[in-house]
Amino acid sequence: RRGEPDKVQWRRAAGPLKMRLETKGRGGKAVTVLFNLPYDRAAAEKLIAEGKAYPCICTRGEVDRSASAPHAEDGASVYPGTCRGRFKSLAEAQQSAGRPAAIRFDVPAGPIEFEDRFAGKIVCDPARDLGDFVISKADGTAAYQLAVVLDDAESGITDIVRGDDLLDSTPRQILLYRALGLADRIPNYYHLPLVIGPDGRRLAKRHGDTRLSHYRSAGVRPNRILVLLARWCGLGNVDQITLDPLQKNFDLAKLPREKIIFTADDDQFLKTGT
Repeated sequence: RRGEPDKVQWRRAAGPLKMRLETKGRGGKAVTVLFNLPYDRAAAEKLIAEGKAYPCICTRGEVDRSASAPHAEDGASVYPGTCRGRFKSLAEAQQSAGRPAAIRFDVPAGPIEFEDRFAGKIVCDPARDLGDFVISKADGTAAYQLAVVLDDAESGITDIVRGDDLLDSTPRQILLYRALGLADRIPNYYHLPLVIGPDGRRLAKRHGDTRLSHYRSAGVRPNRILVLLARWCGLGNVDQITLDPLQKNFDLAKLPREKIIFTADDDQFLKTGT
């Protein structure tokens, strides 16, 4: 979650095997992240023992092809609960399928409500809208939702600022915090609007090359990027700004609530600064 690691090592640390990632942080300082793989799997198996999760042998294709599978707003299939209550243990599931089983979280019925520090009050029904989700893959590694909860809880993360495309991950993660007995460590969430293309979709190759590296190699001055960011951040129609005043004047309350559209005019504005 901190970019491409410069070095990946495996080591024994206090007994269990951990994966060690080393990358360069701000100012060239090394940043080390440890992922405790046995701990992640143990947390998932503990949820099985407590009746909060279950083994699942369904493939993604089988879920997508299931006639009974409802669909989320983004078009993704909502798991229909095929393996819920089907197996008494991981071993039984593996024996039945002839391959290792994944582990799904049994999402409790009913709505969940939380306060997003930017988006406001959010109410959703994850059992209906999102369904039971994988928390441990068949290869034994933790899936995203469980991995971030365990990592953030262990790291003492108190505030999470991210794009609103991850807003529907929040109820899942809150449920996991509660199920794992970590409710007192649920962080504050801030989901900010994404920058999208004129077609309303996430910026991608279909919109042309919008990477910072592209504009840098094209000779665009950093100040043009900062001016565009300042405008998007609600700091007015500024013509000149440097990083220091941009940081000092940044205020979440000034950010727009709607998604920000990167237009052809924005692209042209940047390129006129070459």
